[in-house]
Amino acid sequence: MQCDPIGYIRSPYTDKFGIPRQPGLVTAAEARLELLPPFAREEAFKGIDGFSHVWLIFVFHADCLDAGWHPTVRPPRLGGRETVGVFASRAPYRPNPIGISAVEHLGLERDGRGLALRLRGIDLLDGTPVLDVKPYVPYADAIPRAGSGFTPPPLPAQRVVLSAQALDQIRTADPRGERRLRELIEQVLAQDPRPGYMDRYPERREFGLRLYELNVRWQVGPEGVTVVSVSAADGG
Repeated sequence: MQCDPIGYIRSPYTDKFGIPRQPGLVTAAEARLELLPPFAREEAFKGIDGFSHVWLIFVFHADCLDAGWHPTVRPPRLGGRETVGVFASRAPYRPNPIGISAVEHLGLERDGRGLALRLRGIDLLDGTPVLDVKPYVPYADAIPRAGSGFTPPPLPAQRVVLSAQALDQIRTADPRGERRLRELIEQVLAQDPRPGYMDRYPERREFGLRLYELNVRWQVGPEGVTVVSVSAADGG
């Protein structure tokens, strides 16, 4: 069996740290599925405009393809302290490193880079190979009474404050607001991207993550999160 990617994701998440734990949590995260020949054809997407969301079937490519698998994993939502079966999790290190993600689609666009499907609420690393796109059908795909196992509901959003320096740097990096950079940073940090085991290190207060070609530095305090700086990453 061989699966060929139909395209690759171009997203603001250029590093795994900071990617939301589920799709749709960060609505400011917009991305493109850049399609490859022979799949870059408008007729292949005829009728998709009637669906607000789509399923992406993708490959966990970063560090996963040759990493092998284990029958048990330690989910971040359990603080890395407890194990569950790999098939009871969404861990990337699987017998076949395939994932699914339901995201909002904003339509097709063709430009100098070719044909792409515009997406919102993405939770995928930049460069992720996509194997297939399927429409999200609410009456079949949404199961309101479904149990959520060991995964608790999302925690209340953290309060996020941006320093004057960070605001100036955001305006410089995104002068026309096309990337929705301020909203993206606020929404990513409001979800608290730190791993669950960080409660073992209460003395650590400063953290960083990468979005696009930028390093975002922030501090955690009793009142919430303060974004200290938004600067060009090394090599950005």
